[in-house]
Amino acid sequence: MEYDFRKYHYRSINAADDAERAAINQELKDLYNSLPDDEKEAFNRQLQTFLAKEMGRLKSNYESVKGGLGDN
Repeated sequence: MEYDFRKYHYRSINAADDAERAAINQELKDLYNSLPDDEKEAFNRQLQTFLAKEMGRLKSNYESVKGGLGDN
């Protein structure tokens, strides 16, 4: 099964406040807890892959902005 972590990520970014962000995180935790044990490993692997890609993208964006400001 493929999980759409991007959907949760964008909802969290656009959350109105910390309470809404916490509710979105709880949805993910509830989804994980509802999975059979053999599916939890795939969930974790996909989540780690998503987070690594997202952090790489953010770092790249940050470095391009930083470089564009001439702040070497």
